[in-house]
Amino acid sequence: MIFLCGIPSEPSLGLVIERLREMGAPHVVFHQRRFADAHLEIDVAGGSVQGTLELDGARHRLEDFVAIYTRLMEWRLLPEVESEPPDSPARRHCEKLHAALMQWHELAPGRVLNRSAEIGVSYSKPMQLQMIRRHGFSVPETLVTNDPDEVRAFCRRHGRVVYKSASSVRSIVTLVEEKEAGRLEAVRACPVLFQQYVAGINLRVHTVGRRAFATSIEASAVDYRYAYLAGEEEVLAEAGLCESLAGRCAGLAAAFGLEFAGIDLIVTDGGDVYCLEVNPSPAFSYYELHTGQPISRAVGEYLAAGS
Repeated sequence: MIFLCGIPSEPSLGLVIERLREMGAPHVVFHQRRFADAHLEIDVAGGSVQGTLELDGARHRLEDFVAIYTRLMEWRLLPEVESEPPDSPARRHCEKLHAALMQWHELAPGRVLNRSAEIGVSYSKPMQLQMIRRHGFSVPETLVTNDPDEVRAFCRRHGRVVYKSASSVRSIVTLVEEKEAGRLEAVRACPVLFQQYVAGINLRVHTVGRRAFATSIEASAVDYRYAYLAGEEEVLAEAGLCESLAGRCAGLAAAFGLEFAGIDLIVTDGGDVYCLEVNPSPAFSYYELHTGQPISRAVGEYLAAGS
């Protein structure tokens, strides 16, 4: 049995559910917004994880689940919780249920895409970049600082520089241009990650186990995810990867302990490959729906093979 959790209308989770149905693979889906009717009991004894999960009136033994795919959103942001008082029974139940789910995902045997300990590598981009470099990938020269003078010196050295969040909080990658340069004093309030701008083709590589699916993205925007804000369109296409680079990407994900990952690369005109970051919970549907690559099928097969 395969356990999936999140909001089924979220495209990435929805695609995997569709593939499992097509495959006839037994699975159970926890709809996160229906937390009020869900109950989880965990018991760890003799080195094994046991317990029961109650969903929609049905009880399931935790021992029967051989694989887990999680796309949980932050429970505090669920519409059913946001307006609840701090000590309401609904809020307390939601918090305890999600804490138990995270504990189970950490302890469960079999395949878990992905465990929170591994997802934690995204919380600090500087730490992640160091790990990427240690595993053989080039990374753009990076500065994390709250000193405006350091930023100015960094920009003089590299010419074109981008900035973004240093944490897991999503941000728009932006060039430091005249407008931004005039606001550099603001970094005194919070350290910001500045990075040498590397021109080239964007590649998003999704790794599922040892399999790799690459998508090339052409866009004039620095951050192609937000090209639409400038009224521009990005062009996505399936890209071939040489066996060596595909293996390096799969090896990098494995080094992070990730069974499923989204790896962002830049390939320069000279053929140099830079790794920008590793996403431990990739929203792959954007790439699959543009290119037709069978990423969700690969995820479904990988989960089903956990048995």
